[in-house]
Amino acid sequence: MNARPDARDFATPQKFGIGQPVKRAEDPVLVRGEGRYTDDLRLDGQAYGVFVRSPIAHGHLRGLDAEAALAMPGVLTVITAADLGGYGTIGNGLPFKNQDGTPMRKPPHPSLTIDRVRYVGEPVALVVAETLAEARDAAEAVVLDIEDLPVVTTPDEAASDGAPLLHDDAPGNLALDFRTGDQAATEAAFAKATHVASLDLLNNRLVINPMEPRSAIGVYEPEDGRFTLHVGSQGVFGLRNSLAEGVLKLPRDKVRVLTGHVGGSFGMKAPVYPEYLPLLEAAKRLGRPVKWTDLRSESFLSDHHGRDVAVTADLALDAEGHFLAFRVKGRANMGAYLNPLAPLFQTVNIARNMVGVYRTPVFDVEVACLFTNTTPIGAYRGAGRPEGNYFIERLIDTAAAETGHDRVELRRRNHIRPADMPYKAPSGLTYDSGDFPAVLDRALKAADWDGFAARRAGSEANGKLRGIGIGDYLEITAPPTNEMGGIRFEPDGTVTIVTGTLDYGQGHLTPFAQVLHDRLGIPLDRVRLLQGDSDQLIAGGGTGGSKSLMASGTALVEAGDLVIAKGREAASSVLEAGLADIEFRDGRFTIAGTDRGIGLLELAAKVRAGLPDPSAPKSLDVAHTHKESPSAFPNGCHVAEVEVDPETGVATVVRYTTVNDFGTLVNPMLVEGQLHGGIVQGIGQALMERTAYDEQGQLVTGSFMDYCLPRASDAPFMGFESHAVPATTNPLGVKGCGEAGCAGSLPSVMNALVDALRPRGIRHINMPATPQAIWSALQNAEATA
Repeated sequence: MNARPDARDFATPQKFGIGQPVKRAEDPVLVRGEGRYTDDLRLDGQAYGVFVRSPIAHGHLRGLDAEAALAMPGVLTVITAADLGGYGTIGNGLPFKNQDGTPMRKPPHPSLTIDRVRYVGEPVALVVAETLAEARDAAEAVVLDIEDLPVVTTPDEAASDGAPLLHDDAPGNLALDFRTGDQAATEAAFAKATHVASLDLLNNRLVINPMEPRSAIGVYEPEDGRFTLHVGSQGVFGLRNSLAEGVLKLPRDKVRVLTGHVGGSFGMKAPVYPEYLPLLEAAKRLGRPVKWTDLRSESFLSDHHGRDVAVTADLALDAEGHFLAFRVKGRANMGAYLNPLAPLFQTVNIARNMVGVYRTPVFDVEVACLFTNTTPIGAYRGAGRPEGNYFIERLIDTAAAETGHDRVELRRRNHIRPADMPYKAPSGLTYDSGDFPAVLDRALKAADWDGFAARRAGSEANGKLRGIGIGDYLEITAPPTNEMGGIRFEPDGTVTIVTGTLDYGQGHLTPFAQVLHDRLGIPLDRVRLLQGDSDQLIAGGGTGGSKSLMASGTALVEAGDLVIAKGREAASSVLEAGLADIEFRDGRFTIAGTDRGIGLLELAAKVRAGLPDPSAPKSLDVAHTHKESPSAFPNGCHVAEVEVDPETGVATVVRYTTVNDFGTLVNPMLVEGQLHGGIVQGIGQALMERTAYDEQGQLVTGSFMDYCLPRASDAPFMGFESHAVPATTNPLGVKGCGEAGCAGSLPSVMNALVDALRPRGIRHINMPATPQAIWSALQNAEATA
């Protein structure tokens, strides 16, 4: 594979360039079981840690007795909050303000609680022993003396009069009283509306459950006072900075974060977690590495959860069905502490993404964010984007049913049109591109919308109810912040891409290599990717918000231009020609008008060996930082068909069609795979995944016996078509795709389900629409008919 490429390889860069469905280069290693995940690491002298966690949801921690544990075989130390003095707590840097102008309340989030527990699973101590079995046995011997306090598990309970307070500096359990939009203009629009559609909507709490549980290894180097954390993450650069400056209170160069392969995250492995500091402190005290890996039963409690916001949403329309305004008033669950990015996803992101593809002049979104005795809420795939699209799309179907407007025509009538681009949305953002009417029409054709009546009749003949639903979505990606685009020519003839995003399952190497191949003509089998070592990065925004290719891809395009500029100087020296006469094409530098030239990789080797000309470049390597650029606006239309068995309440997604505008598709095969994953996660949230706490704050859906994830048999065949309108905000024209599956599937599946149930008198059903919930709704509708 590493033989020197000939001219033919360079002459056809399109074979592996942008737009080609190139197979993932990462997969052979993974399918052979040769991946290196954090739990696979075995460091010299490694000890093992197990956390002692609170078994109750709320109480005063009056004492902790570790004497028996310390006397047990193999036990090396027990770390408690008293051992972490001088360190910081887990922070939240978001500058949100309450409606009265006061800052969001950010109670301290300690790594180990010292005097009070606030949710089941909160870490209280770390037991370290020679073996994992010894650490587990000793952790069970630690005795906690906790005085029970009253518990609140929902925002409504937390906001009620006389509710127990979780934090003394958060009166009323209120973290943030959030409001955005134009309140006065929205009220005026509703006052003149001919019709108002209104729904109480629940975006249900989810347990994130990636395939790989969290794991970390703390290391301390006493000779230079430096910590190293091996951990699965979504970006080592930002995690290192937060850990060093916010928690360890050290300069950045005193902390290193290393990430190998990561088995999924969906937003969950991005932030600093409480477990990291105790592991590092234990390593420092013991002078040896300390490793911890979560059990799945712990992960249900200790990994942050997703979603969990309930709202009343309204849509105002005039007599012709034009949208005048929407408003949202709701309460969001923060859990016991603020996640480092909370409550961005339940506030700003919902408001921005609810605008969607429609010409809605004004909006008003108000969300009270409250603390409860539950696991903290963090980002989960889409992080507010699916919520916003779900809310508006359910309102549109409801408005159509109530006014008699055709639901397709109602969407068409209110679409932002291509002629409106660039379009200044009421969110303050400017959409740069898109053809939403064309995407909708193409999706309806691909889904055979006109043939649905016959399919419904066929289901009815078999005793089933059948519905069809649309999810006409748009999502706003995270703006690409400073991102590294490093290109390093190695002595063995390979080329290393160095960048600060991080692959936790997406397959970054292949599309990044395609960009580099397209730009520089470097064969794919020569390209390597380095993302997981904070010491080798000069910038890095991590992976999240569907921005990786926009960020790292743009950084690579710019870095490639710098390589070409340096290469022209070097080629001028090697070929003994004027700089102005050196051209670059298909991986070769040539003298204009001649066949004399040199390949990029050969030139890099010559430069590394040293050129006679002292003014020539000493290396073709580039360490470049792409500065912040605007968000992009991926969009599409998903059409789902759902069949319901009224005897059992079981709902099945039987057909699924998508047409999407992700801009330029660097690798269509990987894009389709990303979409499939998001769609299935959306189906899981819509129909299956239920997170339930009892009155004492115990998670009663705390295992896969009680918490239902979608299986392969629950996923329909998913049609995929692209209607690309390239973005104008980045040189590749890409828009992002990683979270779009959820944004399209939540509304399309739930709209289809309600369409199936509406003939039985049901106008709405909340997620998760489990068989029990559907069966009960049908029975109640029949009883009241």
